[in-house]
Amino acid sequence: MANKEPEIITNKDQMRKWSRAMRSKGKTIGLVPTMGYLHEGHLSLIKEAHKHTNLVVVSIYVNPGQFSPTEDLSTYPSDLLGDISKLMAVPGGVDVVFNPQNLYDYGNDTNGENCGGGNGEREKSGDGVVSCVEERGLGHETWVRVERLEKNMCGKSRPVFFRGVATVVSKLFNIVDPDVAVFGKKDYQQWRIIQRMVRDLDFPIEVIGSEIVRDNDGLAMSSRNVYLSPEEREKALSINKSLLSAKSAAEKGLVDCRVLRDTVIQSTTEAGGRIDYAEIVEQESLEAVNEIRNPVVFCVAAWFGKVRLIDNMEINI
Repeated sequence: MANKEPEIITNKDQMRKWSRAMRSKGKTIGLVPTMGYLHEGHLSLIKEAHKHTNLVVVSIYVNPGQFSPTEDLSTYPSDLLGDISKLMAVPGGVDVVFNPQNLYDYGNDTNGENCGGGNGEREKSGDGVVSCVEERGLGHETWVRVERLEKNMCGKSRPVFFRGVATVVSKLFNIVDPDVAVFGKKDYQQWRIIQRMVRDLDFPIEVIGSEIVRDNDGLAMSSRNVYLSPEEREKALSINKSLLSAKSAAEKGLVDCRVLRDTVIQSTTEAGGRIDYAEIVEQESLEAVNEIRNPVVFCVAAWFGKVRLIDNMEINI
């Protein structure tokens, strides 16, 4: 039923206790990990989770482990009360909102979540990557890495990102103990990395990828879209339009990836975007291809103003 008020749990031990109690009753649990500031894309993941499990847990946690000191952790949008209101309006509702203060708190005085917007002086250290968790000196030393899949695309420009994602998702899996976890395909590389992590580490969890949800104008929904000016948002539509054109061209026989990439890069650049990457890769291995002979995904990241947007288009020919 709609308008069901979720139980709010902020403590790891309480979350585990709830999950174990539900499992003892034979219930199955679905997890939708989020960083909050929810939109229709997030809500679609919850609807998908309802198809597979009896109960749904939504985690709301802005993870400092995936941000470097120069990134936007301190300014990441937040609206917990608004999020809960949106969750209550979803058909079937949500059973639990897991909203921990700090998953890297081991009794330290600092909470580690005020990083961001600094000068990044410690960003280059050791192997060249430092996260906000390390910047604050919280003593967290254990990281989960999916080494090959994390290297390209978003991994090139955000070297701590996927390490932080894989680590915090592992934490959430260990705390919530779900049967199913749902991730959005907008973050395509992230979804595939989590799938591989679950396979390689034998988590007894089914990882489901849910289709991209777009606004009426075609822009992929993202919490960061709120920072786009109306003019920037209009220009950003070039990403989806050019990806659709590339998919259509591929389906009509144009399988040269260099030509398809150049077309998308040109279209996005002419609209005022700054390309981070535009790559056509095999859907599971994320290996770049020169010609489309098997199912691929065309992934793009571009800056419009100060906002970095990602989008992708699966091409199945």
